[in-house]
Amino acid sequence: MGSRDVVELVSLSMLWGGSFLLMRMGATEFGPVVLSALRLIGASLLLLPLLLWRGQWSVLRQHWRPIFLVGVTNSALPFVCFAYAALSISAGLMAIFNAATPLFAAAVAWWWLKDRLTPVRIAGLVIGFIGVAWLAWDKASFKPGGSGWAVLACVAASMLYGFSANFTKRHLSGVAPLAVAAGSQVGASLFLCVPAVLLWPSQPPSSSAWLMAAALAFACTGLAYLMFFRLIANVGPSNAITVTFLVPLFAVLWGRLFLGEVLTPAMGVGCLVILLGTGLTTGVLRSRLARSG
Repeated sequence: MGSRDVVELVSLSMLWGGSFLLMRMGATEFGPVVLSALRLIGASLLLLPLLLWRGQWSVLRQHWRPIFLVGVTNSALPFVCFAYAALSISAGLMAIFNAATPLFAAAVAWWWLKDRLTPVRIAGLVIGFIGVAWLAWDKASFKPGGSGWAVLACVAASMLYGFSANFTKRHLSGVAPLAVAAGSQVGASLFLCVPAVLLWPSQPPSSSAWLMAAALAFACTGLAYLMFFRLIANVGPSNAITVTFLVPLFAVLWGRLFLGEVLTPAMGVGCLVILLGTGLTTGVLRSRLARSG
């Protein structure tokens, strides 16, 4: 991995870590559904012209059904889940639960695609899910004003991401990544269009809320998608997935700097356990250790 790729990896981590902060700052005024719809529409406006410029519209038309489903399960529903969670839990905690996505992807691949699990990967799954369960148990409270439903929404979003990764692998292998990225954002936008109109806030959102929504859409979604697919093309999926380990760090940092959020000991331990499990499950940690040895 060259120095330019490292810079791009860190930049992508900063953007995706910032998305949790921006959801925290924008969801109160817009509401989860409307904010997610605006995020998707903005990303579509950035990605769709690029798709047309590269002459890949026919690819999208040919595969629009599975791409639409990916848009719903990999963007629309997870975005709403995290935006809902942003109303009551910290940006750092959301990012930590999001880091469990590779665990769910591996579990779905084993159950659905009959992917082989080595003893090391099984150990990683067990360790990672123990971290998720322990952190959820520590933070979830279903008493009035508690964060239980927010925690479940984060877990549900990570599960949806895990399903989408395997669905894409099975039904969209070999399809141009830009067609999947742009088409899924357009499909997700259409899916949330009517609910967003019905749930439009009665009080006009402030200019700062609109600024948060624009940054979330164009930078943390549209631009971030382009950077991620570029990384996959340049350094391969196994290296690109290391972004998972950096996103929580930046989410915690941005939450601390801009909202005064605190990383509790329970969150720190839970994050380390989840990332350890993720590293073993994806093979990232194993390959790093092998190279250093």
